[in-house]
Amino acid sequence: MAEISLRAARPGDAEAIAALQSLPGVRFGTLRLPYPSPEDIAKWLNGQSDHDRELVVCAGAEIIAMGGLRRAFGRRSHVGSLGMAVHDGWIGKGIGTRLLGALVDRAENWLGLTRIELTVFVDNAPAMALYRKFKFEVEGTHRRYALRDGVLVDAHTMARLVG
Repeated sequence: MAEISLRAARPGDAEAIAALQSLPGVRFGTLRLPYPSPEDIAKWLNGQSDHDRELVVCAGAEIIAMGGLRRAFGRRSHVGSLGMAVHDGWIGKGIGTRLLGALVDRAENWLGLTRIELTVFVDNAPAMALYRKFKFEVEGTHRRYALRDGVLVDAHTMARLVG
């Protein structure tokens, strides 16, 4: 089995990230559109600030998960917004736990954030179980939140509060 490692995403990862985002399970559980462009992903990675960081989890040289944390500004500078995705073939193998742990650590212990928020489709039970494991709580439901496979679906807003 390949060694699992975690690191910051780089523009050179754009092709692999595009492949990850194209997987049916990743698209089904996120807001990603089909057919992401590696060029657009590289541009997005190049535009990150010091407080916005996209992390990738690798099995050997293969990117098997990604997650990001974006810090809010001004009067919401204590807040980070989180998103993540795990390769379809790596669900249930602890990859999401490792990635979410790193994102929460960065948010709370390095950026001093006291609120981390996210949205998750209401039918994504594995993701909600993972978030609950890290003390995220459902705060509300967005009805008809996003179009997925031609159907408007609901999503929960969840948050983890510190202090």
